[in-house]
Amino acid sequence: MSSALSAPPALVPHTSPAAREGAPAQQLDAVLLSHAHLDHCGYLPALRRQGFKGPIYATSATSDLCEVLLRDSAHLQEEDARRANRDGTSRHDKAQPLYSVREAEATLKQFAPLPRDGRLRLGQTDVRFTPAGHLLGASSIHVSHSGRSLLFSGDVGRVGDLLMPTPQVPPAADVVMIESTYGNRLHAPEDAQARLAQILRNTLKRGGSVLLPSFAVGRAQALLLVLQRLRNAGELPLDVPIWLDSPMAEQATELTIKHAKLLRISASEARSLTDRVHYVTKQAQSLKLAASLAAPRAKPAVVISASGMATGGRVLNYLETLAPQPQHHIAFPGFQAGGTRGARIVAGEREVKIRGRWVPVNAEISHLDGFSGHADADGLLQWLRALPRPPEQVYVVHGEPAAADALRSRIQDELGWAVRVPQHGETVTW
Repeated sequence: MSSALSAPPALVPHTSPAAREGAPAQQLDAVLLSHAHLDHCGYLPALRRQGFKGPIYATSATSDLCEVLLRDSAHLQEEDARRANRDGTSRHDKAQPLYSVREAEATLKQFAPLPRDGRLRLGQTDVRFTPAGHLLGASSIHVSHSGRSLLFSGDVGRVGDLLMPTPQVPPAADVVMIESTYGNRLHAPEDAQARLAQILRNTLKRGGSVLLPSFAVGRAQALLLVLQRLRNAGELPLDVPIWLDSPMAEQATELTIKHAKLLRISASEARSLTDRVHYVTKQAQSLKLAASLAAPRAKPAVVISASGMATGGRVLNYLETLAPQPQHHIAFPGFQAGGTRGARIVAGEREVKIRGRWVPVNAEISHLDGFSGHADADGLLQWLRALPRPPEQVYVVHGEPAAADALRSRIQDELGWAVRVPQHGETVTW
């Protein structure tokens, strides 16, 4: 979640192009960015293309991660456009990326460092960033002007996260916008390390490999942490290789080590994330490894690869070769959005289409909820209850309709606060 400040001073929340219709990009003074996940930062180069030339304020860690994510996003879009034009699969006369690598690079130059205390004074507007857990550098954002205040939750982390500390309590506000990713769900009371240890024991015993489709930023690093702990405890044999097949995850891991002071683990344990981990740097290497793991009497391995919901990326190389074979195990760590390939596999579909052909799913499948970086419905209510005073109004945003409405209902019934789910593209003036 991010917010834009426009002139004359007004608060204009934006989570989609439609929500920006009332504030032309060239009129925006600044953007406040909560964190680096692509569903929050990924539109910034397009906003620049529309005329936004102001600063983008974010924490140091968020800025560093955005350098990785925005360049990669632009590169993938250019590749997709080239492929569509070559194969004639675009619905347009000529496929164009939403933005280019050059535009992403130019956008990165607009990032402005925050003071260490996370406080800004923009004209007559005061801004405060408060650590929200969830991801390296992630923050809630509090904005106040002329005696009125607005709080964006950003994505709220969970208590007991493997890597990130518990979210800090932000200042009170008149209006609160809260995310609702897990607004209708509770995390299972599982021990993520024990569950993964059991999966490894059972799968390695039958000679199979374990595939972990993972988000490159945040989730991959949590998986590396648990795998290293299992190695140290003797539950993952030293002769079973760990492969990290995601250049973005490799870069994000380096940044995680760089910003180790933001984590709940020690700096020494952060530095150990990459111990005895093998990197796959080229697509040809990825294809070769995927084929070798599916060969008869192949040596078992653990593979972390993106994307986390199996919507694309190199993880498809492994799904194609490992999913048809019952000795292997595919464990999805974290949230799977409805309609994605990962969600369909977790739901039990025994055949999925990958790169134009149907692939049988005979491997064992698991969903590891213990690796989620989001607060669940109880956690979101806990975050709200911790605010210094009740707000005048709560808006539930950033969630699928059922999740948003379920959280709205709980806020209304359990807290008694004024709350609603705004309509897509709706503008509210306070």
